[in-house]
This record gives sequence, structure tokens and C-alpha cells, in this order.
Amino acid sequence: MTHADQLLDAVQMHVPFDGWSDEALKAACEDTGIPLDEARALFPRGGVDLAFAYHQRGDAQMVEKLRDADLSHMRFRDRIAYAVRTRLEVSDRELVRRGMSLFALPQYAAQGSRALWNTVSLIWETLGDTSDDINWYTKRATLSGVYSSTVLYWLGDESEGREATWAFLDRRIDDVMQFEKVKGRVTGSRLFEGFMNGPGRVFEHIRAPGAPRPGYPGHWGGTRR
Repeated sequence: MTHADQLLDAVQMHVPFDGWSDEALKAACEDTGIPLDEARALFPRGGVDLAFAYHQRGDAQMVEKLRDADLSHMRFRDRIAYAVRTRLEVSDRELVRRGMSLFALPQYAAQGSRALWNTVSLIWETLGDTSDDINWYTKRATLSGVYSSTVLYWLGDESEGREATWAFLDRRIDDVMQFEKVKGRVTGSRLFEGFMNGPGRVFEHIRAPGAPRPGYPGHWGGTRR
């Protein structure tokens, strides 16, 4: 186990009392015998880097569990619900609560948004999403709303087995599915077709990060010989 992992393990018992802070980092150093200078080299911003590392560890655990699970019998909306539930179940509520308080501060808000985006992006990728156009962004933005609202509900849920949270999650996903049905009817209409043939053509140029962009340098648009 690396020193970074040792510190991340040790700090978790101190976070409920000290938050994701330098005090918690120092306590973890005392517990592990790792010099504070080395700990600061591993986590230069102290608590915020530890909190982000904890979030990344949870993402990795979620991905591992999703890859090991047989989801073939599930509807896609149920796979999404299972993924969100899995992500929450690998997390400690008090550590997440403390992390949300930290990432709510203006100076760390961008880091918190990045953590959320990384999580929902990993969910889509692990479930097999291959979109490379504007849908790449809309899928992640929509799931970000579902995930963040479910986390807030989960933090205050005292029901047995967190059943109220999972019911809330199902309702949020049902809301999204209803929206998708309406969107499907709209995109199939003549009005929408006219829009896409006019000003809406700009959306054709929106690509996922790393996706090829037709007509741009470095992209081959012709027939290979």
C-alpha cells in the first residue's frame, strides 16, 4: 500500500470531527508515522486534495463493482439507478457530508463540479455510452442533476436500508425518462426538422472531448485508398 493510500485510510476516522482539513492530515500522519513534509508533497492542498482523492477512490470502487455485475437483464434506466446506488453505497455519509461542505466554498466549487462531472461521466462510460456529439454533454448534465439531488436526499435519509433514497432515485430517473419521451416527439416533428436545417445546424459541430471534428485539420473526411 502506498503512503498516499495509508494516509487516505487513516484520515477517515478524523474527518467526522475535523473535516477535510490540515488538522485531519496531521492526525493521519501521527497515526501512520508518515512525515508531515511527505504528506504535504502528496496532498499539497491538504484537506481538499484528500477529499478529492477519497471521491476518486469511490469512483474507482464503483467502476469495479459495475464491471463485475451482470446488468444484461436490466432495462437501461435500471442500470443507471444501479450505478448511482452503487456509487453511494461505497461511500461514508459523514465523509461525503464533510466533502460537500468543503466543495461548497467558492474557492473549491470548481473542484467539486469536476468531481461530480467525473462521476457521472464514468457511469455513462462504464455502462457503454458511445455518444460523441451534443448528447455526450446532455446525458452527463442530466445525470449530474439526478445524482446531486439523490446525494442530498441520501444525506438526510434515516429510513431502513435507505429505501426512501432508492425510491427517490427511481422517481428522478422516471422524470428524466418522461422528458426523453417528450424530446423524442419534438425531435421527430417538422418544426424541429426545420430548426435543425437552419440555425440548429450549429449543434452538428459540437463534439465530445477527443471526438473527431469533420472539416477540421487532422480529420480525414474522404475515402481511403
